[in-house]
Amino acid sequence: MSVPSDYGTLWSAAHRKILLDPTFTPRQSPLSLSLSARNALPPRNRDRFPTLPDGHLKVVLYVHNRPRYLRLVVNSLSRVEGIGEALLIVSHDGYFPEMDKIVQGIDFCQVKQVFAPYSPHLFPDAFPGVSPGDCRSNDKAKEKGCRGDPDQYGNHRAPRIVSLKHHWWWMMNTVWDGMEETRDFDGHILFIEEDHYIFLNAYRNAQLLVDSKPKKCPQCYAINLAPSDVKSKGEGWESLVAEKMGNIGYAFNRTVWRKIHAKAKQFCAFDEYNWDITMWATVYPSFGAPVYSLRGPRRSAAHFGKCGLHQGQGSSNVCVDNGSGAVELEDADKVPNIKADWPVRVIQRQEGYQAGLCLSFAYMYHVKDPSSL
Repeated sequence: MSVPSDYGTLWSAAHRKILLDPTFTPRQSPLSLSLSARNALPPRNRDRFPTLPDGHLKVVLYVHNRPRYLRLVVNSLSRVEGIGEALLIVSHDGYFPEMDKIVQGIDFCQVKQVFAPYSPHLFPDAFPGVSPGDCRSNDKAKEKGCRGDPDQYGNHRAPRIVSLKHHWWWMMNTVWDGMEETRDFDGHILFIEEDHYIFLNAYRNAQLLVDSKPKKCPQCYAINLAPSDVKSKGEGWESLVAEKMGNIGYAFNRTVWRKIHAKAKQFCAFDEYNWDITMWATVYPSFGAPVYSLRGPRRSAAHFGKCGLHQGQGSSNVCVDNGSGAVELEDADKVPNIKADWPVRVIQRQEGYQAGLCLSFAYMYHVKDPSSL
């Protein structure tokens, strides 16, 4: 079942009008205002790590409310070679004291926290959360006497699900365009999630990939720390790999962000709550060519979560596992294992990028007239 995230078809007519008004500022609560003030604070630990060297990467860790996972990720990050050279930005979807406490305890690098001030988790009884009188799930508006426009599947807007995509988009806009620490940064920013286990060699490998990309794969938009197939450990080849952009440990620069930002309308209007599926299905195909990402032949990060971001957030249905998601590392995963003189193998399969797949169905049993192209 698809869960709606589309602004245009899911909100009321008033909410649609709001979207067209760039001066609109949603109502904030005392909590969201206090979090906005925290967003403006400078990074912590600058006394221990006063300078960030040339060639450093910014690292963004985006989180929701899975403290067991976050502890594992923070523990893995603390052992990464070179992490003290980075600025770690932790982007929170909502405010959860235990999550905040874990991040407050980070002492191995500069760290800055930002909180999405319009997260529905901060507004449980008002927009952008669920307002009184809103239709829910697959309610029939006339029968229930509620407000709302269902999506094509008959589902009404579910704020805690929609926030998965909204947080990612708010985070991207904030990190690239709204923070003093990154506004003039033209290097690569590395993005990871709270259920990504980061290997000891991840930071150095990322730097090697960033340095190699202009010469080895100038057509590549990004670099990745893991294959696009989240279950794969890599091929083990003695070569770099260019393939479709994955969602584990991905990094790109401001030029790529500008291309993504230019597709804001397509991103927000696509009826899908997953940011990555939205990117694969509508944004990347609009670039006009396959969107390749450069990676090594062995992964430097791994997805370990069993509970999805949208699972277990109800008070009576909490999705947890035993928190023992640590990944067994081989010796080769503990040191940089990418070589600059390796060739590049291009994996041309780009599943999920075919924007014209639907239209192609119309020509499956017909000969297409070239003059009509």
